[in-house]
Amino acid sequence: MEETNVVVGKMNRPTLAEQRKQWFKEFMKPFLVVVVIYITMYMIRNNFKAAQPLLKSQLGLTTTDLGYIGFVFSIVYGFGKFIVGYIVDGKNTKKILSILLLLSSITVLCMGILFTMNNVPMGWIVVLWSLNGLFQCVGGPSCASVITQWTTRSNRGRYIGLWNASHNIGGGFAGIFAVWCATTFFKGQVAGMFIIPAIVAAVVAIGTFFIGKNRPEDLGWNSSEEIFGEPVEEANVDAENLTKWEIFKKYLLTNPYIWVLCVANVFVYIVRIGIDNWAPLYVTEHLNFSQEAAAQTIFYFEMGALIGCLAWGYISDLLKGRPALVATVSTILLPIGIIGYQLGTTEFVINASLFMLGMMVFGPQLLINLSMLGFVPKKATVVSGGLLGAFAYLFGDSMAKILLARISDPSKDGVNFFGHILHGWNDTFIIFYISIVIIAVLLGIVAMAEERRRKQVKA
Repeated sequence: MEETNVVVGKMNRPTLAEQRKQWFKEFMKPFLVVVVIYITMYMIRNNFKAAQPLLKSQLGLTTTDLGYIGFVFSIVYGFGKFIVGYIVDGKNTKKILSILLLLSSITVLCMGILFTMNNVPMGWIVVLWSLNGLFQCVGGPSCASVITQWTTRSNRGRYIGLWNASHNIGGGFAGIFAVWCATTFFKGQVAGMFIIPAIVAAVVAIGTFFIGKNRPEDLGWNSSEEIFGEPVEEANVDAENLTKWEIFKKYLLTNPYIWVLCVANVFVYIVRIGIDNWAPLYVTEHLNFSQEAAAQTIFYFEMGALIGCLAWGYISDLLKGRPALVATVSTILLPIGIIGYQLGTTEFVINASLFMLGMMVFGPQLLINLSMLGFVPKKATVVSGGLLGAFAYLFGDSMAKILLARISDPSKDGVNFFGHILHGWNDTFIIFYISIVIIAVLLGIVAMAEERRRKQVKA
């Protein structure tokens, strides 16, 4: 009976020509779902960054307190990326995304309610924000998994770039939207920056659960490679007969370039999070900008990142899949924006520098992930992204929050760096310059490996 159903299913399957004709319409459903979900995830994540000045002034938290809250988030987020990623790989990641967003929204709602209390326990803040990290940890890899299932190597870069821009939209508007919510509905109280965004996120989570399919095969179609007449990569064929652990061991654990990309991503996150996370506080304390101007710094950084995501993914496709090379070029351009950000004193110069920094740092931010996808089969998309993210958050993100908080906090003694004491906002830039050099070197190594692999495939 089972064989008969398979035969009937194949007889009813549209021809490859019909599938190609309908592909864009069907792909847009899950694609728009992952875009909207990822925007919303950042709306209930970057709101914490924008809330930092109010958390200090209204609730009495210190810069170091904020750094530790972010640090614990990063630890949970990092471990969760790998562990949860390993669990969900091969499952319906589109539906899992909606479920995780709903759980995240409930957590943030509880956090907002907590902030309405007179005496807010620090422990509860840490626990709730950590839970938010756990529920959001595989958001990015799961979105990439859905897109990877529907696309091929030749058109994947542009769609990954388009999707990746979604978190720049969410991240950019998160602060502005959160401040508006607090001002409009809560008389400027920080609780409003969490409660209203959480309610919006819950509505999005429920609405997206039933829209679109996880992969073409769920419609009874062929794989994306078969639809577009592209060869199925050897890794994808090989992975069909391997267990999850065997795939992980063969394509990730023993591949040196995977680990080079992971280490490079650590330093990308030190630069990205070191700028993005601390910009509102930096311009408030170091340059005496207003709360509204501080919230706008996130917007300009994320809008630059949005342009970068759209451009770098498309450029990688134009160069026929050379993500590591393009990422190396964008990294080399980063110091231009860093110098403007370090020396600028006006809102225009700071925001222009942040715009450029967002555009350039999201070259390696996006393309490291895209380069990773070229080394692993589709069945390992989530766990490979999880491994990459685990390194980024356990080491890069946490260092950007704890290390830079320790350096910038005027109430602390700074950090002893090879006999030199780093203390004050200006000294945080030393960490950025060192990181940029390391990123460029490591990505250059991977770029050469990609070229060798291209020649082998061509031969």
